[in-house]
Amino acid sequence: MPSIRYRIAVLLVRLNTLIQMEAFTPIRYQRWWFDGVVPRLATRIKGVRYEALDISGMPAEWAIPQDARDGQAILYLHGGAYVVGSIASHRMLVSQLAKEAGCRALAVEYRLAPENPFPAAVEDAVKVYEWLIARGYKAGNTVLAGDSAGGGLAVAAMLSLRDAGSPMPAAAMLLSPWTDMEVSGDCVKNVRDDPMLSARALRREAAMYLGGEDPRHPLASPIYAELYGLPTMLIQAGTREILLDDARRLAERAREAGTEVELDVWEGMFHVWQFFAPLVPESNAAVAKLGRYAREKMAAGA
Repeated sequence: MPSIRYRIAVLLVRLNTLIQMEAFTPIRYQRWWFDGVVPRLATRIKGVRYEALDISGMPAEWAIPQDARDGQAILYLHGGAYVVGSIASHRMLVSQLAKEAGCRALAVEYRLAPENPFPAAVEDAVKVYEWLIARGYKAGNTVLAGDSAGGGLAVAAMLSLRDAGSPMPAAAMLLSPWTDMEVSGDCVKNVRDDPMLSARALRREAAMYLGGEDPRHPLASPIYAELYGLPTMLIQAGTREILLDDARRLAERAREAGTEVELDVWEGMFHVWQFFAPLVPESNAAVAKLGRYAREKMAAGA
């Protein structure tokens, strides 16, 4: 039985989606709402401090829990369909993840479409990861994570790093990853109960991100990539979301390529329900699992 707080979260998400009207409203309005208004409603995570910095012109922020272990870090890539999202919008989630993992978490504002279409976001994600390594963080002591578009971006970044011969992170954690710019999964057609997303909005935002590029380009839609040589991945998704098949197909194709994958499907959960941690029990439980996974993989990598 879903908790009362989860049910309230569903209502809030439906209200937010109605207000934003993503399939029709200008991106500048969506950004004002998602990156300006929504963060004001979030709670601050006790025991976590913040350090702002600039990485090659990209705004970035460390979330540092009191018990953060030295030399370990999570690089977090925010969601937002490649057109919205910021440090502010995801501060609560990133902070809670850092606290559960017991290490620093670095959030960055990679370039967004339509002003900066594909592959700008991929280039920025790779650049930040390389920045971490250049500053003494060992690959085995880092985890790459992201939600929705940020999840797909994390996979694309790892593919780019692999092809360049760069060291891989210890693991990747993908929260409801968007991995198919064609928006062609069966759940898009069959699931009508996701309060967060609509297929119409996703197709509009995919076109903005692609800027005319082939939607099956492997760095835009990782389900069409050769997924060998990647680190172990934990993929979380909910049965209620229209991108469930994006997670399933990514897991299946990664396993076929020899990559170790744990597909963690949560019954009744909508797209990126983790966003509400620590306010909603189901969200907090999912993020707690991510934190344990990060601890385990970085300990093994070290």
